[in-house]
Amino acid sequence: MAVSYAEMQQESPGIFTEACPSRTVLDHVTSKWGILVLLSLTDGTRRWGELRRSVDGISEKMLATTLRTLAADGIVERTSYPEVPPRVEYSLTPLGVELMERVMPLMTWIQANAEEIVSR
Repeated sequence: MAVSYAEMQQESPGIFTEACPSRTVLDHVTSKWGILVLLSLTDGTRRWGELRRSVDGISEKMLATTLRTLAADGIVERTSYPEVPPRVEYSLTPLGVELMERVMPLMTWIQANAEEIVSR
C-alpha cells in the first residue's frame, strides 16, 4: 500500500472530515452515476446520446445533473458547437484524465472480483 489513511491525516489534518472539500469531491466522483459517466469518457469524447447509451439505466435528468456537476468540478469539459441542430460534446479534462488513471486500477479490480463478492 502506498499511503495509509493515518499518513494522509498526518500530512493534511482534517482530511475527509465533514467540512472538508474532499468529501464533496469524493461524493461527486464516486457516486453511482459519476463513476459510470467518467468510465465512459475514458474511451474519448462523447456526445449526449452516446453517453446516455453507454451508461445503462441513467435517466436524462441524472445524466444532465452528473455532467453539470463534473464540469463544475473541472473534471469534465463541455464543448458546445453553434450549429443547427446544436452539438454538444463531453470529454475528460487533464484533471479528469489524471483522476481516471488512478481510478481505473480500482475499476479493473471490481470487474475481476464483482461476481465473487456479490455471490457471497
